[in-house]
Amino acid sequence: MPSEMLPEASLLDTSVVIDLPEYQAAGLLTSVVAVSAVTFAELSYGVALASTRFEAVARARRLAELKRVFRPLAFDAACADAYGDLAALVRDAGRAPRPRRIDIMIASVAVANRLPLMTANPDDFKGMERLLELLPTSCHPQPSA
Repeated sequence: MPSEMLPEASLLDTSVVIDLPEYQAAGLLTSVVAVSAVTFAELSYGVALASTRFEAVARARRLAELKRVFRPLAFDAACADAYGDLAALVRDAGRAPRPRRIDIMIASVAVANRLPLMTANPDDFKGMERLLELLPTSCHPQPSA
């Protein structure tokens, strides 16, 4: 999406936060960006899943830097309400909400804070479109068909 067509602010999905420097360099971010505490939780788990000590240290340093830069939006009572609605939409779309809990929680933070969600993985949020505004994006070229 060209930057002149972007809204002023957005919540960044974990998929965008992981490649944040590339998105910044490509000018693909909204003017104001926010991150959910749920994304920090997901990244913390990524540190624990690292296959080597070197990778774990690199991920932990990256997470520490993100925590210095961002004050995350909390998952609060309004998010919990949005979660119920979004999970119901996912179920109504014929998808199982349970394996999508983290994605639904991140989407809930976006909905409760009235922010569009910028993601490199729009398929993760299928079924939520009635309540969730998505900003699908990619900083990686797509293979040509």
